[in-house]
Order: sequence, then structure tokens, then C-alpha cells
Amino acid sequence: MAKISFSAYPHLLGFEQLEQLLERTEKSSIEGYPPFNIEQTSDRSFRITLAVAGFSEGDLSVILENRQLVVQGKKTQENGTRIFLHRGIATRQFQRSFVLADGVKVTQAFMENGLLHIDLAQNIPANVIKKIEIKKIDK
Repeated sequence: MAKISFSAYPHLLGFEQLEQLLERTEKSSIEGYPPFNIEQTSDRSFRITLAVAGFSEGDLSVILENRQLVVQGKKTQENGTRIFLHRGIATRQFQRSFVLADGVKVTQAFMENGLLHIDLAQNIPANVIKKIEIKKIDK
């Protein structure tokens, strides 16, 4: 994938942060574990669902920092008394990141049937039109 550089577009002023967000998003999408869905639940709301079978609420953390939603899973160590003949349910630690647009907030997170649901709502600001006064500078 070619790197996008907003400096090549002189009419896009102040979008350097967007370029950094795109780079962070690309890095976070490399690993495919755990699998997830993103669905639109209404005109202005979304739900991220992660398949976290084998994890409890205490093994997971959901953190929102600087428009980046980070979901981490770390299974507590078992005492080793269980002997697995086959272990097909992955419970390795993970970190998934999602970059949120301005105005998107997390409304709730909950577990249901081995799935972690994170609900998001988008606040669309009113369109503001502002006339800029042109001043005459006398010399």
C-alpha cells in the first residue's frame, strides 16, 4: 500500500494528524486476532463486536485515549492442573486498536455469549457558517 502524504496536497491544511491516524490504523490491523465485526446500528451509532471466547470481563480492558479505542485481553495464568489433549480455543493476549473520528464517543461495553460488544455514538455538529470580516489596513 502506498503511503499517503497530505503535504502533496496544498489545499488540505492541518491534516497532518489524519496522516498519523492512518498510519496507526494500518499498524493495528496487521494481526487478525481476535476476529471482530463492525456494524451500523442506526444512522449515527455503531457496534464493534470482538470474539473473545475464553476471556472474562476481568481479563479484558477497554481504554479510550486521544481518539484511539484500545481493547486488550490478557488471560490470568492458570495453575497448571489442567491437561489439554487438544487446545483449539486461543486465549493468548491481544491488543486491538480502532481510531475514532471527532465526535464519536463510547456509550457502553458489555459481554454476551463470549462476545465483547462496544457501542459507539456519533455526534454530528451543526453546520456553522461564519462570515469573515475583511479589514483594511491603512499605512
